[in-house]
This record gives sequence, structure tokens and C-alpha cells, in this order.
Amino acid sequence: MDNGKVSHGVMKGIGWAAVASAMWGISGTTLQLISQNLAIPATWMLSTRTLITGVILLVISLILYGRRTFDVFKHWDTTISVVTYAIFGLMLNLLTFYYAVQTGNASAATILQYLSPLFIVLGDVVIMRQRPLRSDIIAFALAMVGVVLCITRGSLHSLALPMVAILWGLGSGITAAFYIVLPKRAAAKNPPLVVLGWGTMIAGVLFNLYRPMWVNPPHVSLTLVLSVGTVILFGTILPFGLLLHASNFAPSDVVSIMDALQPIVTSILSVIFFHLFMNWVEVLGIVLVLVAIYVLQDGRRRVKV
Repeated sequence: MDNGKVSHGVMKGIGWAAVASAMWGISGTTLQLISQNLAIPATWMLSTRTLITGVILLVISLILYGRRTFDVFKHWDTTISVVTYAIFGLMLNLLTFYYAVQTGNASAATILQYLSPLFIVLGDVVIMRQRPLRSDIIAFALAMVGVVLCITRGSLHSLALPMVAILWGLGSGITAAFYIVLPKRAAAKNPPLVVLGWGTMIAGVLFNLYRPMWVNPPHVSLTLVLSVGTVILFGTILPFGLLLHASNFAPSDVVSIMDALQPIVTSILSVIFFHLFMNWVEVLGIVLVLVAIYVLQDGRRRVKV
């Protein structure tokens, strides 16, 4: 009976994590609508998205945690962690991902950003001089083959994406690794929602110092309002809350596996709404990248156990 209850709880956690990952996939597709079809400048979109999201997250944090919301600034180490996370994690990741989508497409940008665990391990190997695991090497090989198939569609004589889109996408993957690593010190001593809230708020203030959202805004239409609202809700607030909820039912390593749904959902939606053509070679490439990240995470998990 107990095992049944545990299994039911784990399945519930997996379900909530899957919904969260699907929401990120929807957000990525909506971002392509904003950046390409509506031609909204990146600077205005980033200023608007981060500032509004930061305010909402901090209000939620104040309701849930009260004065604890400000504890992150009581110590220098957590303060530095949040500020570097805001600048080098959030700001750079949002910027590179937006341009990767604008110059390419949401599907390719998402799969390149999904490589972030590989960049974390690569940093450990190059900077920390850690010896790579055999699973790391296998994962790198699979990922590289997968990426090559995605960006060439099987023809080495041409690229399916502009080179600038590939570079922005790789930059998104690298900065996504910063997004994961930089807030760890602050998140170890404070609720993750508080860290995300302050990081987003700081990023929003800095973006607005460069490009205030209220100065020369684009033409406001119902499509724009709904699209920006979708990115704010489905790109940060709702999925993050669902992941926190999912962690109450299932272990984090099980929850993290559901991340694979994001590039899958984005690719499917891109085919449906943007008529993105994908041949079997690209599909195989996406599958290889997903398998590579699973192999990488599974190998690291086994070592920790």
C-alpha cells in the first residue's frame, strides 16, 4: 500500500513537471511570434518581460515568505550570487535566446539551449581539471552528432540555419549553464522563488536603464498583449511554481528528466504554427541530443550514489 502511494506521488510529480516543461515549450514558440511576426525589438521585450515578471515574483515571495524575502542581501556571498546570476545568467541568457529565435527559429534555439548541462561539465573538465566520466564522453559525442544533424539536415554542404543564429543559440546554451550554476550559493540559503524574483527584478531594472519599456513602445495590440502575457506566465511564473510543487512529490533527478519535453513541444508547435519543415534527419538529431543529456545526467547521478 505504501509503495503504491509513493508511486502515485512520484507520478503526480512527473505529471506536474511535464506540464511545466510543456509551458516553456509554448513560451519559446510564442517568443518566435513576438520576435519575427510582430518584429518587436529585443531590448523593449526584455525590459518589459523581466521587470513585470520580477515585480510579480517578488509580490508572491512577500506573500509566502514575508521579511525572509530580503534575507538574500544579508550576506555578501548570497548578494554576489544573486547579482551575478541576474547579469550573467538571466540577462545574457534571455538576450542570447531571443536573438537565437529571431535570427533562426524557436525549435533550433531551444535544442541548442538544452545543451547547457554539457557546458557545465565542460567547464568542470577545462577549468576545474576534473577527469571526464566515460558517460560524459559518450554524451558529448552523441550531442555533437545530434547538433550537426539538426543544423545541416544531413547535408554538410549547407546549413539549415544562418551562422549567426547558431552562434546565438550556442551562446544561449553557455549562458543557460551560468543560469544554473551562479545562483546555487544563494538558493542554498534562501527559497528558490526569492532568488528567481530578485534575479529577475535586478535584470529588469538594468534592462530598463538601457531601454525603458515606457519610452517609444511598439504599437500595442491584443496580439502583443496576449503574447507578452503568455511569455511572462508560461515562460517563468507558472512553470517555476509547478516545478516547486512537483518537487514535493518526486525527486529532483526524476523531475529534471521532464525537461526533455520542452524542445519536443517547441518543435511540434513550430511545425504546426510556423510551418517549419523538419525532415527525418533533424528529428534524429533532436532525439540524439535528448539522449545525450539523459546519458550525461544519468552518469553523474550514478557517481553521486
